[in-house]
Amino acid sequence: MVPAPAIWSTAKADARSETLLIVSESGPNNLDIHGVGTNFPAYEVSWNCYDRLISHEMKSGPGGVPYYDRDKFKGELADDMKIDDMSVTFKLKKNAKFHDGAPVTSKDVKWSLDRAVSVGGFPTFQMSAGSLTKPEQFVIVDDNTLRVDFAKKDRLTVPDLAVIVPCIINSELVKKNVTEKDPWGLEYTKQQTAGSGAYKVTKWTAGTEVIMERNDEWVGGPMPKVKRVIWRMVPQAGNRRALLERGDADMSYELPYKDFAELKASGKLDVVSLPVSNGIQYIGMNVTKPPFDNPKVRQAVAYAIPYQKIIDAVLFGLANPMFGAPANKTTDVAWPQPTKYFTDIAKAKALLTEAGYPDGFETTISFDLGFAVVNEPLCVLVQESLAQIGIKATINKIPGANWRTELNKKEMPLYTNGFSGWLDYPEYFFYWCYHGNNSVFNTMSYKSPEMDRLIDGARTAATTGATKDYDADVRGFVDLAFADVPRIPLFQPFINVAMQKNISGYQYWFHRRLDYRALVKA
Repeated sequence: MVPAPAIWSTAKADARSETLLIVSESGPNNLDIHGVGTNFPAYEVSWNCYDRLISHEMKSGPGGVPYYDRDKFKGELADDMKIDDMSVTFKLKKNAKFHDGAPVTSKDVKWSLDRAVSVGGFPTFQMSAGSLTKPEQFVIVDDNTLRVDFAKKDRLTVPDLAVIVPCIINSELVKKNVTEKDPWGLEYTKQQTAGSGAYKVTKWTAGTEVIMERNDEWVGGPMPKVKRVIWRMVPQAGNRRALLERGDADMSYELPYKDFAELKASGKLDVVSLPVSNGIQYIGMNVTKPPFDNPKVRQAVAYAIPYQKIIDAVLFGLANPMFGAPANKTTDVAWPQPTKYFTDIAKAKALLTEAGYPDGFETTISFDLGFAVVNEPLCVLVQESLAQIGIKATINKIPGANWRTELNKKEMPLYTNGFSGWLDYPEYFFYWCYHGNNSVFNTMSYKSPEMDRLIDGARTAATTGATKDYDADVRGFVDLAFADVPRIPLFQPFINVAMQKNISGYQYWFHRRLDYRALVKA
């Protein structure tokens, strides 16, 4: 076989083939998953620059796209995992090193897990979702071995160690940068990565670009093919599309749905569309303050939403509807599933009158500007529809970098947001979004002792294998959520990713961000 002549084997061509250029609407506001108000794009940095003890195996998903396997785990920093009755023991890979060359030891693992359960806010709540709540649960056996003691039997404990939060941090490096006010070194890790992952951040200009270089010493998996990732923030959707169509950018997952629909049809790029596991876009209402403290007002809003218009005009059909289930349909033991609400302006008006607001009221509807391509047209359609029942809603646009902080305050009366549970179980989603211990994602401040009883019951039943009880509790909490309707499910979004034809290896992950480690550029 005669090799093909090398037409342009210049260093420049090599650099281009080893560099991945990604464009998106918004970027990270913090490089540390444990940071205060760390936004959704930052998950991508953490996933690729830090390791966890374990990760998931892959399986073939919808349309043959590699999809993480919820039930199968493999080692990342751990060489070996041994699950006993009330603990799990991890042996670390002997040759694992942090980016500065320091060895990864069980001391680092313990410090990182202690930090996750102690730092407060989202990371600590995330750990508690798997009953990981106290530093005493993380026990150093020797330099290379760490044991995690279970607080109780919980089927979410091991899966919770494979999510983004329990990442392993270079404790000696960060400890040199702590202060009395900042005992966990959050200021330091906000600005630079301190991990052992496949990539490291070499440059970050907030709001403009992130540059990541491959860590050639990485032992967490097969060596990635892509040497460098340049991730640029390009706020205008039209510019992102133009960069892709000209071949100047390799990938984007943030375009208007209309563009994805057109690019799919034209066939010039590869477009992947997959339903977001355990995910919902919703309209939320703050149930602690009038008028949304009144369930009839919330039901009125649920009947006023222009559901089908949103699916057609904003999403171009790239979503699963979460409304309009037949009136006689029994509740599934599944999540997400459609409500029995549908657009009925007359019914909405009647409910508002019953609630004591025959002339409606004034309010604001807020959204995250970081995801404006969906949120803005969606809010405009909702605003127009609410006006028909006398509700005057002023649209409030919140910059992406501030969105989490505003959600945390729980003061917005009416807003749209998306949430997808990292662990694909109904009780996990509800623990985050409806439980009275009021996590950051219970954005409605909704509290119901009955709801808590059903969620806790399902978690216990799942762990003990009491299928009948589990099914009854799941149906119970779904029914209650739909009757009390503190938030109105709109649709299950699709994750859409457009990429050049020479890019392969895209994998769907529970966190919906890109995993650079598997990507290949031909």
